[in-house]
Formats: sequence, C-alpha cells, structure tokens
Amino acid sequence: MKNMLSFAAAVCFQLYFSQASGNVNYRSLFQYNSINILTPEPVTNENSISIKGLANIKADQYVALFSVTQTGENAEEVNRLIDQRINAALQEIRMDKTVSVYVDMVSFVPVYQLNAEKKTFSRKTYNEVPAGFELKKNIHLKFSDPSRLNDLISRFSKSEIYDLIRVDYFSTGMENIRKQMMDKARILMQEKVKNMEAVSGESFAMAEKNVTDGYKTVLPVEMYRSYEAYNNSSLSLLKPYAEANQAAKPVTSYYQPVPDKEFDFVLNPVIDEPVIQVMYEIRLQIIRKGKEQEKKPEALSSRYLLVTPSGEVKDLSLMTKP
Repeated sequence: MKNMLSFAAAVCFQLYFSQASGNVNYRSLFQYNSINILTPEPVTNENSISIKGLANIKADQYVALFSVTQTGENAEEVNRLIDQRINAALQEIRMDKTVSVYVDMVSFVPVYQLNAEKKTFSRKTYNEVPAGFELKKNIHLKFSDPSRLNDLISRFSKSEIYDLIRVDYFSTGMENIRKQMMDKARILMQEKVKNMEAVSGESFAMAEKNVTDGYKTVLPVEMYRSYEAYNNSSLSLLKPYAEANQAAKPVTSYYQPVPDKEFDFVLNPVIDEPVIQVMYEIRLQIIRKGKEQEKKPEALSSRYLLVTPSGEVKDLSLMTKP
C-alpha cells in the first residue's frame, strides 16, 4: 500500500510539473540556453564595462496583410471576380474611420494545362496550352484596436478570403522608449564605474575612455516557434509482425519573447501579449596608465646666439637633457 501511494504521488508530481512548465517540454530537441555567467579574465591596465537593457513595448498600431487569389478564363472575367470579392469584403470596413485600407496588385499571369496528343506511330505526348489567368492582390488593413482582427477575419471569410499572411506591430512611442533606455543605462554605468574604482582602489578620472552603443529591435512576427505536443507510446508490440499506424501529430506555434535573464534592467518586464522588444547596450572601455606608460620628461631646449668675427649673429637651436 505504501509503494502504491509513493507511485501515485510521483505520477501526480510529474503531471503537475508538466502542466506548470508547458507542453513544449515534450520536444526532444528543445534546449534552453545555459544560465551560467561567463566572466572574462581581467586584462592588465584595461577595464571593459557593459550595460544591457531590454524594453517590452506594447504596439498601438497594427497592419494586417491578406492575400487574394482569383482564376478565370480571360482577363475580363478574372478582374471582375476578384473585384467583386474584395469590394464585398471591404464594403462595411471602408465606412469605419478607425481602419484604413490599401489594395495593391501582386501578380497577373496566364495559367496553363496539359492536353494529350496521341499519334499513330509514336508515344502519347502532352502539350501545355493556355487555360486562363491567375490574378493576385494583397489587402493592407491598418487599425489600432487588436480585437478588431477577429471581426476582419470573419468579414473576409464570407468573401472566401482566408489567407492572412502576417500582422505587423508598430509603436509611436519608440523614440521616447529609447531615450529612457539611454538615461537608465547611463545611471547604471556610472554606478558600475564607481564600484570598480572602490574595488580596485584607484580613480579612472584621468584614464583614457572609449564608448560604443547600439540598438536591436525584435518584432513579434520573428519570435513565433513551432512544436508538436505529443508523447510517444512506450508499449512494445505483442507480435513482431504486427503493424502500428501512427496518428497525425498536431503542430502548433507559440510566441517566445526574448528572455530578460541577461539584462541589467528591463522596462515593462511582465508580458501578457506579443510585444515589440528593444534591446540596448552601451560598452565603456577604460584604459589605465601603468607605471611603464608614464610619460618621461621632455628634453629642455635652450637658445644660443653666435656672433661671428665679422659681426653676423646666428641663432643656434640646441637640445640639452635635464
């Protein structure tokens, strides 16, 4: 009885851990990055200080891109059919002042099909012949309320428009966020410099300094990952000649933001929706002067005047050591 309770407790713990960590852990090839801190060895007479920051920015503007494909027997028919579908889908959307619409042409190409040609004394051959035209257009929709996307998809599906290519995220406050990151990084950099001065017991005020910085922006469309949520059966077949039919495993995707574990500061750390992520790093190189690099005193210069027997005055510039 005690062994059964222990087994049941172990199973419950495993199920609880799987639920808390997510089904992505079933992926055999999924690996998390190492969490060890790799600190470089100190360099003589040189210090390098780095400050890294991350900002999670919620978008305030969105652009959804839909693709429309239409085929027809001739150019007039294919243009008429695709315009009917697009106009029917955009009829009510164009009246909404919060949504802006733009339709652009993508491609207009002929479509071919194969016709068989049979000859008396040769093999059957297939020839490509024109069968119609294919027309593709893209619809760009800009909106500010992300919940509107569900309504847009519903309206487009009634016109048989199902291909949502992507959704782009934009933020009008990007410039202010970058200024905040620069100010925050500058304060932390000053604190790190003071801490290094206290540890090393010397001042860096007269040391040579080099500064570099840079930004990197990551959009939500770049951060989706896919995985298959399943667990293979460990049961062996009773008969060696038995066959097992594998079921189709569902493949899904999820949003994986940049983790904030390696940054000195994070703006808006809690993420409850896909966000625009801005990374900023500033690096300061401090080159201290060692004893062997101290400047030697320059040679003193003296001015000598020479008067020749003929009365001519000549200026002699001679260098003398101290």
